[in-house]
Amino acid sequence: AVVNHLEDAHELIDTAISTALKESKPVYISVGCNLPAIPHPTFSRDPVPFALSPKLTNEMGLEAAVEAAAAFLNKAVKPVMVGGPKLRVAKASEAFVELADASGFALAVMPSAKGLVPEHHPHFIGTYWGAVSTAFCAEIVESADAYLFAGPIYNDYSSVGYSLLLKKEKMILVQPDRVLIGNGPAFGCILMKDFLKALAKRLKHNKTAFENYHRIYVSEGHPLKCEPREPLRVNVLFHHIQNMLSSDTAVIAETGDSWFNCQKLKLPEGCGYEFQMQYGSIGWSVGATLGYAQAGKNKRVIACIGDGSFQVTAQDISTMLRCGQNTIIFLINNGGYTIEVEIHDGPYNVIKNWNYTGLVDAIHNGQGKCWTTKVHCEEDLIEAIDTATGAKKDCLCFIEVIVHKDDTSKELLEWGSRVSAANSRPPNPQ
Repeated sequence: AVVNHLEDAHELIDTAISTALKESKPVYISVGCNLPAIPHPTFSRDPVPFALSPKLTNEMGLEAAVEAAAAFLNKAVKPVMVGGPKLRVAKASEAFVELADASGFALAVMPSAKGLVPEHHPHFIGTYWGAVSTAFCAEIVESADAYLFAGPIYNDYSSVGYSLLLKKEKMILVQPDRVLIGNGPAFGCILMKDFLKALAKRLKHNKTAFENYHRIYVSEGHPLKCEPREPLRVNVLFHHIQNMLSSDTAVIAETGDSWFNCQKLKLPEGCGYEFQMQYGSIGWSVGATLGYAQAGKNKRVIACIGDGSFQVTAQDISTMLRCGQNTIIFLINNGGYTIEVEIHDGPYNVIKNWNYTGLVDAIHNGQGKCWTTKVHCEEDLIEAIDTATGAKKDCLCFIEVIVHKDDTSKELLEWGSRVSAANSRPPNPQ
């Protein structure tokens, strides 16, 4: 909305705000700089209430879609269900869990939907991310004879270079306002939450896929024990971060190897989680950490940020300090854009090393509560976490973790190879 005249300012602003609420998407309002202080009759009384017309489901379409979906799933031997990131905008997370409870199906999430579905659910089998899924999850999903995907987004990153082993004819695709069943009919004007709730009442209980997962599941091992003062490994770092999580914390995972390491964290009930995948925006997490901590006063934010990403948006630390936030930031310093190295290497992936704790101390400048430290080994890390969660629990805690430049998760190596292969292929002939 561009507000250049007072006559229609209230109408434009109300329309923009109602659009944001209705679509669950951002809007932009531009106001001429010489307008705000001018009095105008339309603002002389209490605002006129602005009615929001709710989106409604077509009841006949809903009945037809539910009937077709129930027939499709009830004849399957080992169906599964997978939650996608649009569960949030569709406000359908509760309905999705309701369907999981009623059906008994094995329950997974796409990586960008982590945190939208409770991981303590008895039928939860992990993150489905193709070749880099959590252990045993992809095998169950891709071998299923029917799968319901609620609100997925498929792009080169979420599909691991378009290598997901899924078949359209086995899939029920549920988007926020439409349903597509296999290669067959599509039903529009159906809200996702209404569809999932109605479908829950029509499905036979079938926990075959979860039982298969339970049979093949082998619990993950622990990272190798560190030698005294051994240089810190990333898997040891995240082993300790796992132990910090509770219902009073929230995790922000930066674009890069933190995607994969944070994805493997097991979220306790009530633990928040944010992860931006649609654009792969390097540096996103610093601003996201600032915004989340400002809105979620009841949670302590734990942000995992790479050195390259931090250099893009480091100045947001200043606002965190001004707002008195007590976030814990793990700055993982491995000397470059590691995720970019795995997709396409070149000299541009090597960055100038900063004294990151020195930079944050300079931004702090004695104003506000701030504590910084550098960590080189597990002993340093344990001491830093004890301080951050104890004596400095009311401070912004900035922990710079020094790790080897080649210390990456195995998932990043696999993902990078597949995305590189997909994105460097010759263009399709026109």
